[in-house]
Amino acid sequence: MDDRVLNPDEARERLDAWKGRIDRLAADTKTMSDRFQQLQVTRRDRDGMAEVTVDSSGSLVGLRLTRAIERSAPDVVAATIMSTIREAKAELAERTQEIVEETIGTESAAGRAIAERVGQRLRGPAEDDEPAYANRPTGRSDEDADDDEADPTIWR
Repeated sequence: MDDRVLNPDEARERLDAWKGRIDRLAADTKTMSDRFQQLQVTRRDRDGMAEVTVDSSGSLVGLRLTRAIERSAPDVVAATIMSTIREAKAELAERTQEIVEETIGTESAAGRAIAERVGQRLRGPAEDDEPAYANRPTGRSDEDADDDEADPTIWR
């Protein structure tokens, strides 16, 4: 910023330009938000067992299973569903990144921060990362597990 004193006309022009940039940013931010809210991604696994739909926050809002699950072990079905959700979230992260770039842009610190935060939230831990609960003891004995084998309502 320079130290010279502006005349009233120059000051008014600067204020008008500043207000124009702020108004444009507000409109672009509203457009970005509206597009985020409408965004959903549907993804199907390669074997056709499951189709998942996630909303703009990455929450599962739809799950459709096909008869193909009948030919697979329950743990395979569960793993397929979870990996398909991760794939849908990854696609959602890419699409939100595109929306940020198309609306407010990633040239500004705010645009970069929004794009980074949304991407991290949707992508979550790497696919190779094991969930914290994976090695947690269940508190059940092997005898209890054998009882589960006979119960057709339990899916593991």
